[in-house]
Amino acid sequence: MTKNRERADFFLRQLGKGFLFLIVIIGGYILVSRLFGFDLKEIMGPLYERPIIIYTIFWVSEVVFGIIPPEFFMIWSQRHGDLSLFVNNVTMLMVISYVAGVVGYWFGAYLNGTRAYTFLKKKIFGKFEEHFHHYGGFLVIVAAVTPIPFSGICMLVGSVRYPFTKFLLFAMARFVRFTVYAAIIWQTQVA
Repeated sequence: MTKNRERADFFLRQLGKGFLFLIVIIGGYILVSRLFGFDLKEIMGPLYERPIIIYTIFWVSEVVFGIIPPEFFMIWSQRHGDLSLFVNNVTMLMVISYVAGVVGYWFGAYLNGTRAYTFLKKKIFGKFEEHFHHYGGFLVIVAAVTPIPFSGICMLVGSVRYPFTKFLLFAMARFVRFTVYAAIIWQTQVA
């Protein structure tokens, strides 16, 4: 198998997992909200109308390896049914996610070898080290558009001092994921 074919297969497998995960999130949200009268506004309480707090929670989640999937924040973003407000919210989420990846890169670059970095590598993103050695910077693109932990991959890439300008360029694929997923979520009108 050629290297390009291998990359394409890896990318498509991860992308398929991402779309499956998106379907599960949207389908689960719709199912729970219709069967049990689930209301996002009730669950979130006063946070529902506090975008700065929501953005802060998203920032923390993204820096700490995407603990909360971005799709949930996109669902929250369509809460008023206003497309321009939805686009503004998703744009803010995209920028936050991208910047969190850059922070992850610098965390990996400057804290490589510390106990904290060693712990994170062992527990979270070390399993992707072999993929990085095999695929190089292409792994950043894959992590940007799939469920692979984007921030963790950014740390890994930073730890080997991968060229920063290439990293920034590859990490821009994160905008593609958010745009495509946001379009799908908007079309389903799940909020």
